[in-house]
Amino acid sequence: MEHRFDLFENPVAVSLVKRLTMASKVVNESTLPAATHELVKIRASQINGCGYCTDMHTKDAAHAGETSVRLNLVAAWHEATVFTEAERAALALTEEATRIGDGRAVSDAVWQEVRKHYDDDQIAALIAAIAVINAWNRVNVIARTPAGDYVPGQWG
Repeated sequence: MEHRFDLFENPVAVSLVKRLTMASKVVNESTLPAATHELVKIRASQINGCGYCTDMHTKDAAHAGETSVRLNLVAAWHEATVFTEAERAALALTEEATRIGDGRAVSDAVWQEVRKHYDDDQIAALIAAIAVINAWNRVNVIARTPAGDYVPGQWG
């Protein structure tokens, strides 16, 4: 795959990257568990076909201590037994919210599961996490940012 556009060579793109990075800090500073945040970023990135973000977030999660079993099963979380009920609720919300462009909506059943496991601040963080990673995915897919060379902690 050939890189279409370097996001660090254009002042408008650099400004966007800085603002998306700042938006991510809202989630990083919240009480949403860091492991859940990484799972959300990985699953949305898989759905959106963003190799760069999938590479980054699987490596960051592994670096933070996430197991290879759990990382390998994110794409098949529905059938996997290695995720908590709270993580499963977050992954379900991620899938439904990421696919709203397909004419779908977040179901009441998924929302009820999220409400069961997370408080309002954590739900706000989940919504922010899903929105921000979907924005990052779109930026990187459009620009064809190549995957594979990311080093954990490279951007912060």
